[in-house]
Amino acid sequence: MNAPLIEALPVEGAWAVTPRVFSDDRGAFLESFRGDLLEPYVGHRLDVVQTNVSVSAAGVLRGVHFADVPPSQAKYVTCVSGAVLDVVVDIRVGSPTFGLTASVLLDDVDRRAVYVSEGLGHAFMSLADASAVTYLCSAPYAPGREHGIDPLDPALGIEWPAHDRTGAPIAPFLSEKDRQAPTLAQARASGLLPRHDTVRAYRRSLAG
Repeated sequence: MNAPLIEALPVEGAWAVTPRVFSDDRGAFLESFRGDLLEPYVGHRLDVVQTNVSVSAAGVLRGVHFADVPPSQAKYVTCVSGAVLDVVVDIRVGSPTFGLTASVLLDDVDRRAVYVSEGLGHAFMSLADASAVTYLCSAPYAPGREHGIDPLDPALGIEWPAHDRTGAPIAPFLSEKDRQAPTLAQARASGLLPRHDTVRAYRRSLAG
């Protein structure tokens, strides 16, 4: 059976998905996404309405990004080339694990993916030049509903790598927008963050 290994991450609403990879002298084959097998864990089928691809040099740090709930934007994230450290952040005010982060290595070896539910924050750091990341998204990009948190905020305690996957030193390289993003505390004080009860109610509605 080709069923992937699906494991819950410490942040509720996020899962790591490790597919079976079939390799031979020609290369490799895998089922990179199985919505039917993921559905029992998530509680509803991921309705993919947009697919994004980003290509990043080693050291590029993208995030922490999130969107207003509803509808927010659930993501199924995988690295098809290169390697990234993927991080999920619980930004739901009132959540028992508010501020908790979970990190997963995504690369072109294990072909692991991460499912990020609505209402969670997401970021990653590239560990190789030209790392290509794909995102299957449940909602289209909507600039007015998209927000960010400083990924270097000490309160998050994220241990971003100091070396790429070859061992060469790297430093976080952020966009101007991400550099100017508020801290977790500032985002909470300004009312930007989703509430845990609102997120739970919305996710229940998706499950019918």
